[in-house]
Amino acid sequence: MKIREMIKWQADGYKTYHFSRINLWIHIIAVPFFITGTLSLFLAIITLNILLIITSVTLMAISMGAQGYGHCKEKVPAIPFSGFVNAVTRIFLEQLITFPKFVLTGQWYRALTNI
Repeated sequence: MKIREMIKWQADGYKTYHFSRINLWIHIIAVPFFITGTLSLFLAIITLNILLIITSVTLMAISMGAQGYGHCKEKVPAIPFSGFVNAVTRIFLEQLITFPKFVLTGQWYRALTNI
């Protein structure tokens, strides 16, 4: 699946897999940490700062763990990854594009208040 198709696929199904209030709250807190970890990882690599690399990866891992817990609270489980590349692509697209768009368009709030 091409990147644009995957972004559309994620957006189209997002409300289905992000319905639980617990999951919605976890995402609104954890995704910014993932984004911060990603940006700091790039900075850490550019500056060759090993401590910042470790901190950044740890921040991203904690964020993903929290979101994984949130997804366990969903009635409809997320579609399993089909492989490593699929997992990495889906995770980064969701964290950096799909979820921020979900929030900025007001869909996160509507999902939270329509439960």
